[in-house]
Amino acid sequence: MKKNIIFIILLSFSSMLSFAQDVTTEAAGTKEKDYPVSATFESGYLIDAQTVVIPDKKTLEMVMQHKFGTIENGHSNLWGIYGSANIRIGLNYVPCKNVQIGAGITKRYMTTDANLKWTVLQQTRKNTMPVSVMLYGNVGIDGRAVSAFESGIVREAYSGPTYHFKFNDRLSYFSQLVVARKFNEWLSLQAAVSFTHYNAVGVLYDHDKVGVHASGRIKVSPQGSIIFNYDNPLKIKDISEQREWTNHPKPSVAFGYEVSTGTHAFQVFMASTSSLLPQDNIMWNQNEMDKTGFAIGFVITRLWGF
Repeated sequence: MKKNIIFIILLSFSSMLSFAQDVTTEAAGTKEKDYPVSATFESGYLIDAQTVVIPDKKTLEMVMQHKFGTIENGHSNLWGIYGSANIRIGLNYVPCKNVQIGAGITKRYMTTDANLKWTVLQQTRKNTMPVSVMLYGNVGIDGRAVSAFESGIVREAYSGPTYHFKFNDRLSYFSQLVVARKFNEWLSLQAAVSFTHYNAVGVLYDHDKVGVHASGRIKVSPQGSIIFNYDNPLKIKDISEQREWTNHPKPSVAFGYEVSTGTHAFQVFMASTSSLLPQDNIMWNQNEMDKTGFAIGFVITRLWGF
């Protein structure tokens, strides 16, 4: 099954590149050049999701993501603001056009991540290319002490042999294909499919998860937008190691409001997850879509050009 998934992804990717080459050749023969649309989204981040937007070449981006505790205790802890919080601080850089590299560290599990983002195709104003397509991937390194992993003994499979905890067992991976379209000046939508893998998990969990995602922006003023995001881990028995779906992660939804300028974007939202890394949301989320699971959060991005 894994080989089939990889083959389908590679085939789709090759088809997209071939289509892009044909479009470029066709456009070269016309007199009027078709330019990419501007500002499909205001930032490369949409709550916890990545968008197809990559800043200009030689741009440094600082990202601060913050998610408070859940709102279930109400005013006693100011709806989670004085509860437990999760924070991620990251830096991204654009070394060449449409390619971004980055790194960050997250408070939960002290996870360090390195990521790569590539906008393969860009939607154009005359619809020569009707959508934008982006590839994103990251690798996370769990920074906790070995004592945090129970006895430090790892089991390879549900009833397989055990071995002592190694560095590779700290690694997790997330890869995603995103397709987006700016329909007009006030509406942009995107859909995505992802593959998540953890090198080491408990015996009651899967190593792999496929997820589907949807997100969007509805612009309501020159600088303000309503934003939303939805993530759903799929139940695929062919890649599952479990006999039952006892601990299957729950789908999540988030919605909020974004204010942006040329170099800043500020988003405040409510989300039914407590994680900030995409692989954590897909693999581990057990929050319900009610007051026991929703938490207030915000994202701040700042750009510097060099």
